[in-house]
Amino acid sequence: MENIEFEKFDVTKVANLILYMLHKKVKHLNDKKLTLMIFFMEFNHTEYCGSKVFFDTYIKQKRNPEGLILSDLFDLIANEEELEEDDLRQFLINELCEYVEIDINKKDTFVELKFTPLDEEFDEELFSKDEMKTIQKTINAYSETSVRNLSNETFSLDIVRNTEIDNIIL
Repeated sequence: MENIEFEKFDVTKVANLILYMLHKKVKHLNDKKLTLMIFFMEFNHTEYCGSKVFFDTYIKQKRNPEGLILSDLFDLIANEEELEEDDLRQFLINELCEYVEIDINKKDTFVELKFTPLDEEFDEELFSKDEMKTIQKTINAYSETSVRNLSNETFSLDIVRNTEIDNIIL
């Protein structure tokens, strides 16, 4: 987790994005689809605006890009690991859980995290006008897409195809 942007990672924006995606009824929304959707948002926003929105770092894995921070948080939640109170990851998980309830669904071959909104409402003011355009563009493009197809779609990007496995894409 020695990553320059770890301190910049914006879990409040992630939580609000989940609320927005739930409100927009994004199909098949789970931890994997959320991570992939954020990858596309980060890619597009970096391409067109020169900066990231959520500030995760994406590493190429065999099947798809994986956000270092968000994937780590979701793994901790899925495995119900106990963290020290002063662990920054515990703070990030707590912040996320103030906005959404995270249900752990254990399947035969994997664990899936599903989200349910709590009392908080989506706060559009957390995002710039350009960030909202990026979010809406990505949701419009992939709202109906399955996790598997979305994962495959990442390989249509040159930056993903040309990056070696276990190296930083974005």
